[in-house]
Amino acid sequence: MPFAAPSMPSDHTSLTLAAPPPLAGRLAGAALAVAAALGVLVALGSGRLVALGVIGLLLGLALYHSAFGFSHGWRVLMAEGRTAHVRAQVLMLAVAVALFLPLIAQGEVFGQPVRGFTFPLGLGVALGAFVFGIGMQIAGGCVSGTLYTVGGGSVRMVITLLAAITGATLAALAYPLWEGLPAAPAVSLPALLGLWPALALHALLFAAAYAGLVAWERRRTDGLAPITGGGNLLTGPWPYAWGALALAVLNTATLLAAGRPWGVTQAFALWGSKAAEATGLADPVFWPFWEEPTRVEAMMRPLLADATSIMNVAVMAGALAAALAAGRFAPSLRIPVGAALGSLIGGLMIGVGAIVATGCNISAFFSGVASGSLHGWLWVAAALPGNWLGLKLRPLFGLDGAPSR
Repeated sequence: MPFAAPSMPSDHTSLTLAAPPPLAGRLAGAALAVAAALGVLVALGSGRLVALGVIGLLLGLALYHSAFGFSHGWRVLMAEGRTAHVRAQVLMLAVAVALFLPLIAQGEVFGQPVRGFTFPLGLGVALGAFVFGIGMQIAGGCVSGTLYTVGGGSVRMVITLLAAITGATLAALAYPLWEGLPAAPAVSLPALLGLWPALALHALLFAAAYAGLVAWERRRTDGLAPITGGGNLLTGPWPYAWGALALAVLNTATLLAAGRPWGVTQAFALWGSKAAEATGLADPVFWPFWEEPTRVEAMMRPLLADATSIMNVAVMAGALAAALAAGRFAPSLRIPVGAALGSLIGGLMIGVGAIVATGCNISAFFSGVASGSLHGWLWVAAALPGNWLGLKLRPLFGLDGAPSR
């Protein structure tokens, strides 16, 4: 079967132009966007933040050109039996684990301490991931999908982003209500089994998952969509495999530059808390959530010194540059009421769910699994049923169950 280039999930079809502008103009616009972003990063005066900002720019470009949104991939898997996107996720995880675990086992690389995301196996992880799974289907995107589609020009996903920030802030405010949920100790497979047995176990799991997905698609569709093939590096689209490899390598680069993996959603709670403080609505510096030793520093320092915030904005800037290069930056205010309501409710759910679960599809699932932590597997085990329920709820918001590409 010939390679079929990935396209933007149909929740975001307003981004596509019927006739793209000339290539030279598109590339010039993309270069200008990148230059502006780099100028801001250099002005920050921190080599570490500049490096993380550049990684964020590349993440945004990779996410946009490969249309790498987790929610759409899981939706078409459940509704239509098409597995290309999820097979690419398996490839991404396999490469990330192979890169992460030896580095984390060393504990230090080039003098930089490195650690993975290894968190307790708590009821909060399961409940938060389940809520997040529902929300990502009715909101039109996961956290990474929201960032890159906002950068790519989706006005609807701006609603999702603002709602997610609000939800994350409300979850931080309500921290005393959910912090005491039952939890078991964190489990690191490399620490439990040893590095090489853990790598071998992951390889077996990913091979079995990939083979199972191939068999599932062939049985459901009488065919198998490829995830490899040709693509244009600058203007897209990319095959899913390119996106998977890029995300795995760039998350590893984040590990090396930041000393920890790629994360997204704590910045949402930070942005909302800073806004509440600036407007006099609340005094979040005294919230128990921000009094935790691992978080108090984030609340005290300026936003421009927060690495996660810098990366989030850079992801959007990278996606903007990619959309300009592809000739698909075409924001539209024509948003159906049901879709806008779905973005509002779903966005609140992904914001709340991510904070309660100590992570989203990126920090808990992608980075957690890549770190060898069982909490990443618990997250996805709870998020998938939530996605199934969210899929069933989509028609209530005027959204198709699983729009075809």
